[in-house]
Amino acid sequence: MTVFSKIIKGEIPSYRIAENDSFYAFLDISPLMKGHTLIVPKEEVDKFFDVRDDMLGEWLLFAKPIADAIEKAFPCNRIGVSVIGLEVPHAHMHLIPINTADDMNFSRPKLKLSKGEFEEIQAQIISALVY
Repeated sequence: MTVFSKIIKGEIPSYRIAENDSFYAFLDISPLMKGHTLIVPKEEVDKFFDVRDDMLGEWLLFAKPIADAIEKAFPCNRIGVSVIGLEVPHAHMHLIPINTADDMNFSRPKLKLSKGEFEEIQAQIISALVY
């Protein structure tokens, strides 16, 4: 069982943004930017392109209102989307508010945020979330 499966089951706490029967969205605890959110399928699949075809479209449709909410909460030029999947063997998508391509450079130092800051970011995104 991956760390993401444990987060989905509530065995590991997370800053949940949204979920449905198929997907779970939560704040990245090592964010590149404030608002950096991960979306994972609830079904444990290692690689993004091993996800069932029908779920790939559902994933993007689930992500769209979350990306809109992140952009409202953290004004930026774009919401960058990244699928790397090297650290956790569970397919996942990063949604990151960006102003330049360098904002998505994963070799950059990650933000160190307090519990209060994460809770504030979570509340900002959730309050902007419209389905």
